[in-house]
Amino acid sequence: MPTGRVKWYDATKGFGFVTSDEGGDVFLPKTSLPSGVEDLRAGQRIEFGVMDGRKGAQAHGVKVLDAPPSVAELRRRPADELHGMVEDMIKVLEAKVQPDLRRGRYPDKRTSQKVAQLVHAVARELEV
Repeated sequence: MPTGRVKWYDATKGFGFVTSDEGGDVFLPKTSLPSGVEDLRAGQRIEFGVMDGRKGAQAHGVKVLDAPPSVAELRRRPADELHGMVEDMIKVLEAKVQPDLRRGRYPDKRTSQKVAQLVHAVARELEV
């Protein structure tokens, strides 16, 4: 069976299109969705059969291959923005933490807490 990614799907209209991995767009009617599935998101991978309809290729017997992205993934910062955060974190570590550690002591409590918050924020962005 062919596979592809949902190009777009409008649940209120009851149809959309899928871009086949073999090339070309295929009409995706609501009636071809598996039971219990009411909506699809752009980019979702699906497997489907193809039949010729009045207006061209039409998907049928759709099987969803991957779940839609989680809310956390949708809220994730863009990679270029995260790159800036990591760069800033490195600068802070080099300026505020490394000098004290080289002298054999830990940074003061206030600095440690701020740096820890920054490191945790970057880690949360990477975990999603």
